[in-house]
Amino acid sequence: MVELKQINGLGEKGIALLNKMGINSVEELLTYYPFRYEQIKRSDLKTINIKDKIIIDGIVETNPSIFHFKKRLDKMSFKLNTGDNLYQITIFNRAFLKPKITPGTKLTIIGKLEKRTSITAYNLRFGLIEQEEITPIYHSIYGVSEKQISKWINKALDLNIILNNKLPYYIEQQYHFLPKTDCINIVHKPNDINLLKRVVKQLKYEELFLFMLKMNYLKLNKSNKIGLKRNIDYKKIEEFINNLPFELTIDQKKCVDVIYDDLTNPKRMNRLLQGDVGSGKTIISFIAMYMNYLANYQSALMAPTEILANQHYNNLKKILVPYGLNVALLTGKTKTKEKKEILKKLADGTLDIVVGTHALFTDDVLYKNLGLVITDEQHRFGVNQRSSLKNKGITPDILYMSATPIPRTYALTLYGDMDVSSIHTMPSGRKQVITTLKSEKEIKEVLTEMYRELKLNHQIYVIAPLIEESDKMDLKNVFELETNMNKAFGKLYKIGVLHGKMTNQEKDEVMTKFKNNDIQILISTTVIEVGVDVENATMMVIFDSFRFGLSALHQLRGRVGRNELQSYCILISNYETERLKVLTKTNDGFKISEEDFLLRGSGDLFGSRQSGDMVFKIANLKSDYSLLLKAKEDSELFLKNHHEDERSKYLINYVEKYSELD
Repeated sequence: MVELKQINGLGEKGIALLNKMGINSVEELLTYYPFRYEQIKRSDLKTINIKDKIIIDGIVETNPSIFHFKKRLDKMSFKLNTGDNLYQITIFNRAFLKPKITPGTKLTIIGKLEKRTSITAYNLRFGLIEQEEITPIYHSIYGVSEKQISKWINKALDLNIILNNKLPYYIEQQYHFLPKTDCINIVHKPNDINLLKRVVKQLKYEELFLFMLKMNYLKLNKSNKIGLKRNIDYKKIEEFINNLPFELTIDQKKCVDVIYDDLTNPKRMNRLLQGDVGSGKTIISFIAMYMNYLANYQSALMAPTEILANQHYNNLKKILVPYGLNVALLTGKTKTKEKKEILKKLADGTLDIVVGTHALFTDDVLYKNLGLVITDEQHRFGVNQRSSLKNKGITPDILYMSATPIPRTYALTLYGDMDVSSIHTMPSGRKQVITTLKSEKEIKEVLTEMYRELKLNHQIYVIAPLIEESDKMDLKNVFELETNMNKAFGKLYKIGVLHGKMTNQEKDEVMTKFKNNDIQILISTTVIEVGVDVENATMMVIFDSFRFGLSALHQLRGRVGRNELQSYCILISNYETERLKVLTKTNDGFKISEEDFLLRGSGDLFGSRQSGDMVFKIANLKSDYSLLLKAKEDSELFLKNHHEDERSKYLINYVEKYSELD
C-alpha cells in the first residue's frame, strides 16, 4: 500500500480528513469512485420541457443582484444572452462570485428550466462549451468539497501506481477485461462515453465477484461449522408461548420451530429473520433467548442505538424476568460502577441476557457461556465482532433481524451464507395504515388532517429529504418545514427537529421527548429509528416523497400504526405519482419491495446512485442485479474447479481468511 503522504500537496489536515472518510492509502483514494457523471454539452432547446435539466452557454447581459435571507443564505440573479434567447438565471449561495460575473463574462449554466426563459442553476462554469465533456462527480462528506476530492484524486493519478485486477486470469481473458490501472484512469478522467460504460461495468463486476465469492465460500463451508447442541424441553416453550398476552401468527410459529431446530442441532445457526414492520420479529427473538436460557447459555441482543436498546430492555423485563431470567442493559451511558457489576455478572454467568449497542463486544466484556447473539439489519454482525468473540474462544449461534423484507430470490443471492425465515402474516388487531397521495397544492388539506389528529392528542412525524436548503435541488428541508409547522401549529403544540448532523445524545434526547409526548410534531430526515415504538404517533407526513424508494417510504410508514388506533400516511409529491400509488394500494412490504426492485432495477450511469446498498464502492445491488447473478455463477464455477495459478491461490486465501472470522 502506498501512503497518502506521497501525494504532492496533501498535508496532515488533508490526510486526517481522508482517514475520517475511511481512506487510508493512495490505492483506497483511487477507488473512491464518482457516484455519477455529468455530460457537459448544449441542451437541445427544441425538445426540452419545463422542469428538465438544461445546459446552455452565453454572455452575461446584466450585473447580478444579490438577495440575502436566513442563516447566511443568498440568491444571485442575472440575465444571460445565448444568442437566441435572453434567460433569467437564479443561483443560490454563490454571492462570492459576484465580482467575477460582469456584463460580457462568458458562462456555461447547468440547472433546471423553470419557465421558457427562466433557469434555476445548480452549477456554473466560466467560459463557453468548446467540446463535449464528461465530468465525474464525487460525494462530498465531512466538510471535504467535491472539488477538493477531485483535486486529490488527480494528484494520486499522477503517481502512476500500478493496480492489479483481483479476478482469476481466465475470467479477465474470457470477458476481455482491461488492466485495472487503465480502468482507474478512465473512470476518473473519462473522454469517451462508451469506453466509460465498459470500464464501470468491469469494476462493478469485480466488486460483485469478490462479494459472491465470499458468500459462496461461506455457504460451501457452513455445513462444517460446529455449533452448540442444546437439550431444550419444547413443552416449556409451548407454555411460555401460551402465557403471552397475544397469540402468535402462523408465520411466527413456523419461525419458532425452525429456530428451535437450529438451536438443538449441533450445526451453527446463522439465520436471517425478515418480516414487515410490526410483524412481530422481536417476540421471536425473545423466545429464542428463552430457549437458549433453558439450555444454560447466555444471550446478547445488539441494537443500533441506545434508545432502541432501552426499548428492548424494558420489554424483556416485562416478558422474561417473571421466568427468573436476569437481564441487564449495557450502553455508552451505563455508569462505571453499574458497568463493572454487569461485566462481573456476565463473566460469572449470573447474568442471562445483556442488551446494548456495540459496547457488548469490546475487549473488556467477557462472557461465561455466550450461546446466542441477536442483531438487527443495520448492524449485521461484522468482522470485528466475530473476531472479538473468536479471540475469546466463543462461537455462538447468530440470528439477524431485518425489517426490510426483500424478494426471496434476491434474499437467497445476498444472504447465500444464511438460512432465511420470513414473516408474512401480521398480528391480529392491527389496523392497516391508510395512505394517501397529495400534491403541494393540497397542503391546506394536509394541515387540516394533521390538526384533526393533534386535537385527538395524537402525535405526528413530518419527514423532509434534506437537512438544509440546497442550491442543487428544489426540495423541502428540515428547517424550512420547522418554520412552516411553527406558523401553523407552534402556538398550540410543541415541535421538535431530528437530523443526521446531531450527536447521538441530541438525537436520543429528542426521541425520548417525542416518546414521552413532550413533543407532538417531530420533523426529521430519514434518521428516525427503525423499530422505535411511539404508540401514540398516528400520522406520517412525507414531503418530496418522489425522492425515496418505495421500500424506504414503507419503512417510514411503519413508524405509525403501532397500536389499535387508526393511523395515516400522507405522501406529498408533484412527481412520480404513478409509482407512489403502489403505496396507497398495499401495506405488504414484500409486494412493495418486489415492485420497488422492478421499478428501480435498471440503473442509469448518469443518474444518482443510491447510497447505503451494502458497502460497495461502485456496484449497486438493485441496478446491477443481472451482473450480480453472473458474478454468482462465475464464483461458484471458480470454487468448483481447482486452479493452481498465483491469482487463484490468492483469492482462495482471501476467502479463507474471511471465513475464519465467521
